[in-house]
Amino acid sequence: MGWPVNRATIGRAGVPDGRAVRGGSPRLLVLALATVLGLLLGGVGATGATAASVCAGRPAKTLGFGTGELRVYRTRSYACALAVAAKPGARRRMSVQIQPRGGRPVVDSGNFTRQAGPVTVHALNRCVRVSGTISGRTGSTDWILC
Repeated sequence: MGWPVNRATIGRAGVPDGRAVRGGSPRLLVLALATVLGLLLGGVGATGATAASVCAGRPAKTLGFGTGELRVYRTRSYACALAVAAKPGARRRMSVQIQPRGGRPVVDSGNFTRQAGPVTVHALNRCVRVSGTISGRTGSTDWILC
């Protein structure tokens, strides 16, 4: 006795006529797209330390303090900073500030769960000063990236 064949199975791989599927299975397409999306977003179990940064450029300085860390990134023309909580979770008061020498500071503050920022300033041939506060604990730098 052979396999039952109907119009829905004709032309698919593995059925008695043996023809290959031209467009592929929708389930395989969804699986492939989910895999690519997972890899782009950092994969399963990505944490704040391993997740991709929201600032452009290369890491220039990291300053740890009691409740988190202050991260500074640099491109050729810009500097970017963010304050990241050591233990993300409940909303709490956070702020981050970056100031180019001779310019005004740029500030992001509010009640956040994971990070304050990013804040970016034009810093071509300029030093910057950065500070961040998470739950009342502050980390700050002197003039850096000179």
